[in-house]
This record gives sequence, C-alpha cells and structure tokens, in this order.
Amino acid sequence: MQKKLTSLIRTGGLLALVFLLIVLINQLYGFSSIIGTLHPFAGYAVFAIGMTALLMFGVKTYRVWQPPSMPCLPDTEQSPGFNAYVTAFGNAMPNHPKHPEAQKGAQDLRWVKANLKLLEIDALNQTKAIATKNFFIGAFAQNTSYGTTTSTMNNLKLVWRIYKIHHRHHHIRDYIDLCRFTYESLPLSDFSKEELPSHIKPVIQSSFSNTLASLLPGGNLLTPFFMNLFLAGATNTYLTCLSGIISLRYSQALTAEEKAEIIRQSKFEASFMLKEIVKECNPILSVTVSKAVKNAGVDSLDSVQVNAEKGNLAQDIVSHLAQSIKHILRENVTVEKGE
Repeated sequence: MQKKLTSLIRTGGLLALVFLLIVLINQLYGFSSIIGTLHPFAGYAVFAIGMTALLMFGVKTYRVWQPPSMPCLPDTEQSPGFNAYVTAFGNAMPNHPKHPEAQKGAQDLRWVKANLKLLEIDALNQTKAIATKNFFIGAFAQNTSYGTTTSTMNNLKLVWRIYKIHHRHHHIRDYIDLCRFTYESLPLSDFSKEELPSHIKPVIQSSFSNTLASLLPGGNLLTPFFMNLFLAGATNTYLTCLSGIISLRYSQALTAEEKAEIIRQSKFEASFMLKEIVKECNPILSVTVSKAVKNAGVDSLDSVQVNAEKGNLAQDIVSHLAQSIKHILRENVTVEKGE
C-alpha cells in the first residue's frame, strides 16, 4: 500500500509539473507573439530568451534537489569499494578549520576520521544547545500546540544544522532522506512496545535523580507540580538529543555495519547527554518556579483583609494566619533576592 501511494504521489507530481510547463510555455509564446507584432525578430528573441531562462531554472533546481552520485555504501572496512567510498565521502564534507591538515583536503581514512571527530564536536554542541531550549519549552508549554510546534521546528532546525556541518554542498533530497531516517528511528514512529522501556528508563532516571530530590523538600504540596514540569522537560529533551545524535551518526556512517548500530549507540549517547542537561536545568527551573509561587502566594494573601470588628473568632484566626504566612513568605523572598 505504501509503495502504491508513493508511486501515485510521484505520478501526480510529475503530471502537475508537465501541466505547469505547458501553461508557462503557452504564456511565453503568447507574450512573444505580441512582441513579434512590433518587429518580426523581436518575438523570436523574446521566446528564445524565455526558454533559456526556464531551462537554466530547471537545471539549477535539479542541482539543488539531486545530490551527486556516490559509490555504494560498503558493508565493512574490508569491503572492496571501501577506499573509493572514503575518498568520495571525504571530498563531499567540509574541511574543519581546526584540522591540522585542513588545507590538504581529504587524503585517506585517517584524515577523514580526524575531520569527522572535529565535526562531531560541533554537532554535539548544537544538539545540546537546542535540547536545552526544548527542556524549558517542554516544561512550560507541555500539551499545547505552541509547545509541540516549537519543539518540532527546533528539531528540524537541529537536523538541518547537523546536515550543514557534514556537507560541503547542500541538497534538498539529502536533507529529506536524513529527516526521514531520523524520524523513523525515533520511538513511537513505528510503535513497538518492546523498545519503549529502553527509551523511558533514561527519562525516569534523570527526573528522579539525587539532584532533583534535593530540590523538592518532603511534604511540599507543590511536589506533583514540580515533577510534572521535570518529566515533561526531560522527555522533550531526550527526544531532541536522540534526534540530533541519530542525525549525527547517520551523517558519519562509513559502512553499513556502522549504520546498523546507529539506533543502539544513539540511545546510550542521548541518555548521557540528557543527564548533563537535566543536571544543569533542574536547579534553574526549580528556583524560578519557587520564586513565582512565593510571589503569587504573597499577592493572594494580600487579598485577605484584617477583621476590624472583634468577636468573630474564626475570622480572627484566618486573618492572623494569613498575615503570619505572608510575613514568612516575604522574608524568604527577600533573603533569596539578597543571595
């Protein structure tokens, strides 16, 4: 069914392109006929220039869409076509400026692997930066269309940046293939309950870490609220880390053997990066929310009026408690600001 649908879409796209060309050529011919009434050769010149422009646009579009041909991906490093693939792979990727032999260009496998290590550092830095943003987006904008859209756009931006890091020339089809592979490798893209525990485990471990436990005092009524924020942020961050690392490993695969290990290796690396990000972001999130809650509590207690008339014991107790709690909260806020 999927193959039939893909074939149908391709056929429909091709027919739409043909009809568009027919309309454009027809309009160009009509315009050149009008110009031809002024001078016979002017109409031919306009038609020739228009067709040349359309042809150049078509060639340019094809070059942007279609990447140059590459040798077949070898199965292992001992495969016969491995050296040819490494040479073509090295010529297709940019030379990192920190490479000790950057000016020489791709030389051999050692040069290519050294260059890939330097490009990997840049890609991991980009992944960590965008994953940190998505932590706060997931925490504060969870279950909203804004949060979902922003996180998705950030993930697409991350995949694009990783693609740019690893390719000297950029092609639309290459980028689409990378996005498709990354999406198909993510959990729930092709639902499998057997693989879910391996993805849920790092999120739970990071959310219930010792660092988080120290930020949530026992008996705090807001603990479920904090935990909801931390879990949502950690989940969003893990998916972003996984997307970035899968894209990175796919872009650096030199053999089919390495490509087959992408998902397993990416899970481990994403879990490690998630712990680092959560360790940095949880204190910021905890302090920010705590201050906001205390300020909101003070504002709410300000609405409780002191009872001027004596005799109502219940109102006197409520007013006294409100004033005492408000005084304590204000002292805590003042101390935190002083720190």
